[in-house]
Amino acid sequence: MSKAPARIRKAVFPVAGLGTRFLPATKAMPKEMLTVVDRPVIQHVVDEARAAGIEHLVFVTGRNKGVIEDHFDQQFELERTLAERGKDKELAALRRDLPAPGQTSFTRQQAAQGLGHAVWCARDIVGNEPFALLLPDMLHFSAVPCLAKMMAAYEDVGGNLVAVSPVPEDQTQNYGIVGVRDPEDDVTEITTMVEKPKPGTAPSNLHITGRYILQPEIFELLERQKPGAGNEIQLTDAMLGLLERRDQDFHAVRFDGELYDCGSKLGFLMANVAYGLTREDLGEPFRAALSKVVGKLG
Repeated sequence: MSKAPARIRKAVFPVAGLGTRFLPATKAMPKEMLTVVDRPVIQHVVDEARAAGIEHLVFVTGRNKGVIEDHFDQQFELERTLAERGKDKELAALRRDLPAPGQTSFTRQQAAQGLGHAVWCARDIVGNEPFALLLPDMLHFSAVPCLAKMMAAYEDVGGNLVAVSPVPEDQTQNYGIVGVRDPEDDVTEITTMVEKPKPGTAPSNLHITGRYILQPEIFELLERQKPGAGNEIQLTDAMLGLLERRDQDFHAVRFDGELYDCGSKLGFLMANVAYGLTREDLGEPFRAALSKVVGKLG
């Protein structure tokens, strides 16, 4: 009987980015705290992780990111004010979102040296156990949360997993791309990876969507990983090194929902529309208001 894979308890969230594409909005507020409807982007991603059973949230932060730590902390004055004013629904929502004591950790990435470097900064908190990695810019919108689907696949195949989704062939140079054994399968073995391949050289059109389950050996490779694309330490390069060792499995898990890149203005606006339209309390009046606006401006 094969040994069951080690349980995934921790998730890493790289939140040290500057958010320059959203200036001046992000001059004094982290881009991760921009709201999609009424929840910060980072809260949506944390919701996905907690829904998948993650117990410990590890945030890799940078300068001017203290408000993220405050967001995931208890605010006694606010709770007292809500209680005094009879705002029971709002108070219950705050308490429901609050992680339990000891379930959050924060570490600093002092210099912007790439995603791989950000992940490496979490090494001592993660320790010698597998972990999930969720990029906060990428919202995965689907009935079944992306990470939950990956966790289910992990129970079957173990090893390392990345979520993938197809992109147009002429856009593959903008993403981390994987080659796979069977591109039609929901879960399939990865044969190769490349970060932002040159046009016409991509091994497939399946791009990495910002959700990962990784084994702790990735930290050893990131420790000595040389800068790659963009002169940054690329996670994809380290994963390729781990793949080439052939001592651990690597699988792609196809994500079939909608992806919203909240690191771009268009993606952020589209996320607000999509999440707003599916809200029970907002969906119908929002749809009517949108139709009116589009009718006037379109």
